[in-house]
Amino acid sequence: MKINGIDIGFGFTKATNGEESIIFKSIVGEASDIQFSLDIVGNKLTDNFHVALDGQHLFIGKLAEQQSNVRLFTLDQARFISDFMKAFALTALGHLTDEYVLLNIVSGLPVGFYKDYRQSFAKILTGSHEITFHKPDGSSEVKRLKIDEIRIIPQPLGSVLNLLMDENGTITNWDLARQKVGVVDIGFRTTDLCVLNQLQYEERGSTTTDTGMAKGFSIISRKLREQCGVNVELYRMYTAIETGSIKIRGEEVNITKLRDQVFANAARTIATDVDRLWADDWDMDAIIITGGGAMELAKILQPLITGNVIPLKHNIDARLNNVQGYLKYGRHLWDRAEPNTSLSASERQNQPEEKTNGPS
Repeated sequence: MKINGIDIGFGFTKATNGEESIIFKSIVGEASDIQFSLDIVGNKLTDNFHVALDGQHLFIGKLAEQQSNVRLFTLDQARFISDFMKAFALTALGHLTDEYVLLNIVSGLPVGFYKDYRQSFAKILTGSHEITFHKPDGSSEVKRLKIDEIRIIPQPLGSVLNLLMDENGTITNWDLARQKVGVVDIGFRTTDLCVLNQLQYEERGSTTTDTGMAKGFSIISRKLREQCGVNVELYRMYTAIETGSIKIRGEEVNITKLRDQVFANAARTIATDVDRLWADDWDMDAIIITGGGAMELAKILQPLITGNVIPLKHNIDARLNNVQGYLKYGRHLWDRAEPNTSLSASERQNQPEEKTNGPS
């Protein structure tokens, strides 16, 4: 039995088995025949996810963005769970596993969606699945996965667990475990706020807001449409956001000033939400800023939050903080579990009768 952590987000799907991690954009598109590719172009498999699943051929992630005529992307939670999640999850898990594998997985949902969607999430993924990977060289590989158990937790807790536990799922940071910790998890669609007090989840201080990176992306996209007459899809803006410029019809458009204004507004909104929600939590020991959006907003947001903010490590990808915590939690749950030594009725019948010696 293998254990994987997986975070299926609106912006990116992330997964890890402890030895390898994967991140790809949460985009799916119809598959089409690609007649030619230059041999000088690297054929990295994670950039070329062509899968067959449930009778459909699909391009996933970067391949869908570049090659599909019809590309599908959503920020609607119900549709994301019902129409998109399975393809993203099985692509990630299949890539990280052997040809046939029994899996237990830990994943998360935004705090505000946890109650309504955790059962449907688990129902879709639990059980046996088959996914075929069609590779750039023309070969294909079938992966058969049986997902035995799924543990779903409020999404931001992954980042706390990542700090609390070592790679084996053992709690090593007992100072943090005894504290009251707030988490600000900035995602693409949402920002989650939650509180863990001496390892107890506090409902009162936990919520989901819609101030994710997508809102800022939408503002910038709308300005570009007004200025250049081109509708730039949100999932095509990551590089422009990172570099501060985008090339449209051969012309370089500088968006640095607009981006910085949008991000500053987003940081102020999140800080206001934090102050309002945690007004009674003046005894907070530490605050963690995490999530993919933290890579852009943390440096702006940190000075706006009153309290002991744990700084991000700059040598890691913050998008993996939750998923690494999920994996550690999975190992805590299942690798450390006592083996079931009890026998079934049929097994007991087949056991040899124990002989006893009478008194001498």
